[in-house]
Formats: sequence, C-alpha cells, structure tokens
Amino acid sequence: MKSIKFIICAVILLTSLNTYSQHGDTSTPPDVSPMPMKPEMTEIWEPEVPVVTPGEKLGDAPSDAIILFDGANLDQWVSQKDTTKAAPWEIVDNDYLQVVPGSGVIQTKMKFGDIQLHLEFSAPDNVEGSSQGRGNSGVFFQNRYELQILDSYHNRTYRNGQAGSIYKDHAPLANPMRGPQDWNVYDVVYRAPRFKENGVIDTPAEITVFLNGVLVQNDATIHGLTLYIGLHNYPEAHGDDVIALQDHGNKTQFKNIWVRKL
Repeated sequence: MKSIKFIICAVILLTSLNTYSQHGDTSTPPDVSPMPMKPEMTEIWEPEVPVVTPGEKLGDAPSDAIILFDGANLDQWVSQKDTTKAAPWEIVDNDYLQVVPGSGVIQTKMKFGDIQLHLEFSAPDNVEGSSQGRGNSGVFFQNRYELQILDSYHNRTYRNGQAGSIYKDHAPLANPMRGPQDWNVYDVVYRAPRFKENGVIDTPAEITVFLNGVLVQNDATIHGLTLYIGLHNYPEAHGDDVIALQDHGNKTQFKNIWVRKL
C-alpha cells in the first residue's frame, strides 16, 4: 500500500509539471520537495529467503545437501572405465573410502554445475614416495578441472601441483596441510564456465577453496581443461557433468563428501 501511495504522488507531481509546460507558463513552478525517504522504502520482504537447517556440528551436511558418501555405501558412484559398473574402491570400517590402486577413476552418477562441495581426505596410512608420488589424487569438477589432492605435509613439489592447487594452473595461497595420520578438509565454492552460442568461452570457471579452514584459492579463475602437458584451455562448450575422484596409484582416503547445488 505504501508503494502505491508513493507512485501516485510521483504521477501527480509529473502531471503538474507537464501542465505548466503545456500552458506556456514560464513562471517558477511551485516548490515541490521530494518525498523524504523512509526505512521501509529500501526493505525487501518477498520472496522470503529459503530456510536451510545446518548440520549439528561443523562439516556435517546441511538439510539441502546431496550426500555423495557418508561411509555406508557407494551408491552415488560408478567406475569411469565402465559407468555400468559399481565404483571399485574400498569402504573401510563403514567409515571411509580408500582408493584401490589400478582400479581407475570413480565418478558420480549425478551431473553438476555450480556447487558448494565438502570433502575430507587423508594420505595413505603408510607414508611412501615423495613429490607427486605421495598421497596423490584429485577431485575433478565437471570431469575436467582438477583441485589437487596430495600429501603436502613436509613434501616438496612444484607449487602449482601441491594440495590446494588448481593443478598446473594456480598455486595455493598457503600450505595448511595436516600430517598423514590426520584428516584434511576441503570446502569449495565452484562456479561453472559459461559459453556463448557459438561454443566459445564467455565466462571461465571460478573457484574458492578453503583447506582446513584456511583460504587457499580466492575466487580464482580456472583457465581451462586440466592438462598434464600444455597450456590449459576451453576446447569445447559443455554443460553440467560428473564429479570425479582420481586413482593415481596411492591409497588415498576420503570421507564425508556432500554437495549443494547453487
């Protein structure tokens, strides 16, 4: 009702000024002061913000999350070698997921675009190897863009290949990794790339990453398809796609994986 009154006053004012103009009256128009602003004029009440119930403790999935792995089963995952087959990795103690080296990449059944992702990971129980050969895995957004997983605790490697990096694209801002016997936590906000009608990239993918509560990627622009050799690029347009976890020959472990579509 207050908005309608405001509009009516504005119409009356414009009509009055227009009448002055039409009659050729060159005298000074009446002093009409603008309506003073009121607090409610800048208040937006509808629609209401949707209610989401947070998890009981930090890291627990909120009420609108899609649970990808909670220790019970791998129903949300399949083998990337053959998507008609179940994911071949091992569930240990009804608690965490462990890579079976040589079994291949696993991927979600569902496809995603913009998401919030929570994922916890740990290096293998037995510390072996160095550099890229130690606790290596990765999470791929839209099956293309890799956020590196690596045991980067006292383990030197190239900057843009350690944990927290967008692999061979952006080095992390810090290295807050915990030791091999502890769990690390990724909290990610990922924005998918947008493409023009002709398939050319319009807006590149962007990502913000917290590793163990520390900001390691601050709204970073992903420059394209993750490549081991060569410059990253966007060779073709695509839509929503799967999330994939990499088998890099190490018994890397995962638990408490969930996403929210944005």
